[in-house]
Amino acid sequence: MEMTALWTIAQRELREALRNKWLWFYSLGLAGLALALSRAGLATAGYAGLGGFGRTAASLVNALLLFVPLIGLTVGANAVAADRERGALMYLLAQPVSRLEVFVGKALGAALAVFTALGLGFGLAGAGLASAGNVDFSVYLTLAGFVFLLALAALGIGFLISTMTRKASTASGAALLLWLGLVFIGDLGVIGATLALHPTAGTLLAYLLINPLQIFKMGAIYGLRATVDVLGPVGQYAAYHFGANLPWLLAGLLLAWVIVSFSSAFLLFNRRGDV
Repeated sequence: MEMTALWTIAQRELREALRNKWLWFYSLGLAGLALALSRAGLATAGYAGLGGFGRTAASLVNALLLFVPLIGLTVGANAVAADRERGALMYLLAQPVSRLEVFVGKALGAALAVFTALGLGFGLAGAGLASAGNVDFSVYLTLAGFVFLLALAALGIGFLISTMTRKASTASGAALLLWLGLVFIGDLGVIGATLALHPTAGTLLAYLLINPLQIFKMGAIYGLRATVDVLGPVGQYAAYHFGANLPWLLAGLLLAWVIVSFSSAFLLFNRRGDV
């Protein structure tokens, strides 16, 4: 790959993504909610077994579950479909660049845009937590690692949606529906399956690990160094079988989501007879 061409495409994609007002709206929403949580102190909220910083950070996980995948899906869904609709993708591919360079450049630029937005929101959240005192920065960095992995996984899924659609509005609508499914219907589906099928802890763990948001939630809560009881029966089962390797397993599963989603998106992008 020609690095100059790749970086030029990435810079263009970064500028396009940063012009998206929804990206900044979601980022500021995350920052505002995180600051509110840290200031409120959450005296009666959070997870059992957590106190001080842990209680506030654990409550922050629920805010991250809403905003992080929404940011990644929104940026990814517009990356290819918007250019295809405007005809810009046809012009770009007419240049002396390969489809791989175009795809990687757009993915790199979109990832930088997502990281910029999350850096703003997550940085303000960290400032709020630091001002509240008793911050364990190693735990916060672990949480940040899971956040960025989830963001990349959501971005890859957004790219997959974008390569399958011709209009940006269609891609954005599909991304929003998928976000609703992952955030809300996913949890309700697990609850319904538990009540109806009475699965074993191992089977229920497998159900949960299908959803990247649930993988992130388990990894983030486990990373807060709370008691095993915080994770519930399924978390206790996972902690018992995988022990100290559990966070690495969960991070590996999120990384697998990143690789599979981007690879699938590129295969579809490369195979299309049209642009």
